[in-house]
Amino acid sequence: MIKDYVSNADRKYNINDLLDIMSLLRSENGCPWDKVQTHESIRPSLIEETYEAADAIDKGDMQALREELGDVLLQVVFHAQIEREKGTFDFDDVCDGICRKLILRHPHVFGSVKADTPDKVLDNWDKIKMKEKSQQTFTDTLTSVPDAFPALMRAQKLQKRAAKAGYDFAGVNDAMDKLSEELCELSEALSSGKPGDILDEMGDVLFSAVNVSRISGIDAEDALAKSSDKFVARFAAAEKLALRDGKTLDSLTPEELDALWERVKADK
Repeated sequence: MIKDYVSNADRKYNINDLLDIMSLLRSENGCPWDKVQTHESIRPSLIEETYEAADAIDKGDMQALREELGDVLLQVVFHAQIEREKGTFDFDDVCDGICRKLILRHPHVFGSVKADTPDKVLDNWDKIKMKEKSQQTFTDTLTSVPDAFPALMRAQKLQKRAAKAGYDFAGVNDAMDKLSEELCELSEALSSGKPGDILDEMGDVLFSAVNVSRISGIDAEDALAKSSDKFVARFAAAEKLALRDGKTLDSLTPEELDALWERVKADK
């Protein structure tokens, strides 16, 4: 079977070939590395490849996206193959599960339910999801949010689900008031010098900032990512100015660094 995949540069491969190749790589005469992998050992790759696909989308690079989607698909096939060998489920079971979920959660397409706006679709989706997962309370919907989510993403997801139960601020001004309150408490904690208090209050500040972002219609992850990119760009510009003057950033005083930063901000 392995010889079927040697010197076939002109061949157009499909999902069945990918499944076959993964099976061969995990077989007795396959790849020494692939054979010993587990769900846990390749878990980081699943996350990494997903982020790389997201990066290709952000950059509008469709050639890169095509490649990265293949890498994401490989991870799905890899995990499915591991379970296929155990006899628990295989790739077809994965496909069957997601198809059934899509049909069940789109009764406005595959049934008689009426949902003619995106908001109505999402509302139906949430109700069906709660029933499907036997979630009896709104708390159940919160505890089902994965702990492995990035912290900002998890906070925003928790807040959105709490808001569906009416547990939310009346508007962004109220959320801002809460943020100001938490900043004051953080200041007090910093003055106390107690690491535990500082940790708690810093978390409350960040959580409150996510609330302001969410209510304003801004994705907190996107906002922080853009600010990080802006910081890198301004840092690079500041260093370029310093080098042009024959200096390095670490040779400047705090006052000189502040002045340099203001110059960069003014240029932007």
